Amino acid sequence: MGKSGGGTAHDTTSVRRARYAVAAVFCVHGSVTGSFATRVPWIQDHAGVSAGQLGLALAFPAIGAALAMPLAGRVSHRLGARTALRLLLALWTLSLALPSLAPNLLTLCLALFVYGATSGMSDVTMNALGVEVENRLGRSIMSGLHGMWSVGALIGSAGGTLAAQLDVDARVHHALAAAVLTLLGLVACRRVLDVRPAADEAAPPRFALPPRSALLIGAVGFCAVFAEGASLDWSAVYLRDVLGSSAGLAAASTTAFTLTMAVARLAGDRIVDRYGAVRTVRAGGALAAVGGLMVVAAAHPAMAMGGFALLGLGVAVVVPLAFAAAGRSGPNASMAIAGVATITYTSGLIAPSAIGTLADLTSLVVSFGLVTVLAFGLIALAGVLRSADRTAPAAPSGEAAPRDARP
Repeated sequence: MGKSGGGTAHDTTSVRRARYAVAAVFCVHGSVTGSFATRVPWIQDHAGVSAGQLGLALAFPAIGAALAMPLAGRVSHRLGARTALRLLLALWTLSLALPSLAPNLLTLCLALFVYGATSGMSDVTMNALGVEVENRLGRSIMSGLHGMWSVGALIGSAGGTLAAQLDVDARVHHALAAAVLTLLGLVACRRVLDVRPAADEAAPPRFALPPRSALLIGAVGFCAVFAEGASLDWSAVYLRDVLGSSAGLAAASTTAFTLTMAVARLAGDRIVDRYGAVRTVRAGGALAAVGGLMVVAAAHPAMAMGGFALLGLGVAVVVPLAFAAAGRSGPNASMAIAGVATITYTSGLIAPSAIGTLADLTSLVVSFGLVTVLAFGLIALAGVLRSADRTAPAAPSGEAAPRDARP
């Protein structure tokens, strides 16, 4: 991969355009998730499944993602990053239409498996391109890119809230959203970097165990992703079933969560540069813990919505910082980053089903008590992210800072 600082003005312009293009891709990707999450109660009713069965079904996106993610590197290696992203992102946006068509638990699980597999592969590819752009610019942009994902999730959830309030059939809503997002994704992919492997570069391995350096860092990401996944998938159900909210207000709780995540991630790079990774995550953990306590204690929908908003604010920048810390935690940055990704996706696998299973055994209130405990875990474990601080000397012009790692 070439350096950018010593390149021509055309090279610099291309990299800047690629940054905006990959940001648009992140936004499209997030819009699919937001569109899906707000209609989970409709999908549950249409498929006729209980809370526990819904929790089981919601584990299948993470199962599909975990199994399919290793294939993304091979697809990019064979087709080039731009073509691979164009293909995988289109498959992901089109898969949005599948879950709302499912009439029972089995078909819902199958639809969500495909939904998760295409999500995971496109997620890996767009993050790899984001890191490549960051390397060529020589400064941090990953929190901002994840912020654009949250903006997309906010847009998708806002559309879903409106559709739910108007009592629009989710099959119609998701079919239209899938068509629009597929078109937008194809347009955005035209300007992303077309990264291709060297002629003698071997295809990436199918599977690699996480190195020990990634385990504690991954534990921080695990806590954050568990809280994020639980809130994203279950906030609307929580307001409807626990607090008796309308479908529109229940969907709005997901919007509140994604809104605060978007704001925090867009501001994340500046906040971390000023206060450091450890203090940022500790403060975020405290906010998330307060938010979890508000959800658990809520007697009114407004209090629960405020709690979900604080949860989103608290966990927003943790995963980008976990990747940054992993990239500087040992001699093999790419293996450490892959290890952290494996752990965080495992959290995404566990969270929805764990919340649903615990809700069946006890209640959704108790389930979000577990989320609150994990939020306190962010405060306790934040110190392991010290290596994410930008304490390394600045790179010479045209070179990426040492914290940047190529996946």
